[in-house]
Amino acid sequence: MLSETVIISPKFRGPPASANGGYTAGLLADLVEGSCEVTLRAPPPLEVPLDLVPSPSGGAVLRQYATLIAEAESRAFELELPEAVSWKDAVAASQRFVGFEKHPYPSCFVCGTARTPGDGLRIFPGRVEGRNVAAAPWRPTVDLCTDDVVDARFVWAALDCPSWFGYASFADEVPTILLGRLTATIQRRPELEERCVVVGWNVGREGRRIECGSMLLGKDGESIAHAKATWITLKPAS
Repeated sequence: MLSETVIISPKFRGPPASANGGYTAGLLADLVEGSCEVTLRAPPPLEVPLDLVPSPSGGAVLRQYATLIAEAESRAFELELPEAVSWKDAVAASQRFVGFEKHPYPSCFVCGTARTPGDGLRIFPGRVEGRNVAAAPWRPTVDLCTDDVVDARFVWAALDCPSWFGYASFADEVPTILLGRLTATIQRRPELEERCVVVGWNVGREGRRIECGSMLLGKDGESIAHAKATWITLKPAS
């Protein structure tokens, strides 16, 4: 099987020194048919050659020399989706984004408040009034598209951080976290400048593992992609 060398640009960072987990997951998912589960084994490094290799099982792995960075496999999954959120309600909810007050990774490609329009996705999910979900509007720009359709890796990125804010928007204390796993299915990729809504919500917590869900709604309010994320809380520095 032929491997591909990829170099992740600092533009696509999540934490300052590593790549956004959803974007990285999308790179692997491009090699997998259908619904896909991507597990991150180490922080994806920036600006260094990485080997992206299809696996015999139909999945893929991402390595830096002998270090396993991430692995993907085809995986069907079930996730109960909440009711849709309107564009108007998503715009209002975005004003309540907790990241405006305190953000763990302000330079994140997806949700970073330090990113300027056209430089990052700037998806800022906040509490939807009267509901236990967070939501934000999103209109994909031309730099995210090929032939006026959003590239899949950016759909994966858009499903990443909003899942976390579906938990953080309602938590009394918000721990520092990293994405451990993202499982997603894409029914349709959005078009250039399509009015989309991204929704995130809490699924459950067990110890340091926090499970969250996310979905991407298209211009007609239908779900066109959804994901389940596992977030790992980091141990406090001693």
